[in-house]
Amino acid sequence: MRFFIAGIMQGSHTVNHMHDQDYRHRIAQLLEEYFPGAEIYDPLAKHKTSLDYDQLTGREVFFRHNLMCREVDVLLAFIPEASMGTAIEMWEAHQHGAVILTISPMKHNWTVKFLSHGLYSDEAEFIAALSNGEVAGKIEAVLK
Repeated sequence: MRFFIAGIMQGSHTVNHMHDQDYRHRIAQLLEEYFPGAEIYDPLAKHKTSLDYDQLTGREVFFRHNLMCREVDVLLAFIPEASMGTAIEMWEAHQHGAVILTISPMKHNWTVKFLSHGLYSDEAEFIAALSNGEVAGKIEAVLK
């Protein structure tokens, strides 16, 4: 099973700055624990200095990651606030049959609400759903 960790990076910052990215490691560890053997892709892992990329490199990475979202089984979106890049990734994954699991308090946002197969208000709720089998059940139901 292939997972893509999508989530806020720059958000609404108007300067060249990134939101805290610690969530990526925590989510990857959870996915490894509950889905042993899964292939987990974190776009930031290989692009830690992406804010400093030149125009051509940044564009190439941006479009490649969006294309990757067409080929995964599950996209896990971490969006504590709006993220245009994550919305695009969610759309690409959704259009190509992937399961979209979202950790976000924005339950009324149409992108979040209508593209998510599972919506968890925070990490604690997501962990509880992992523990009780709900997440695995949603994945299985959508991928049948």
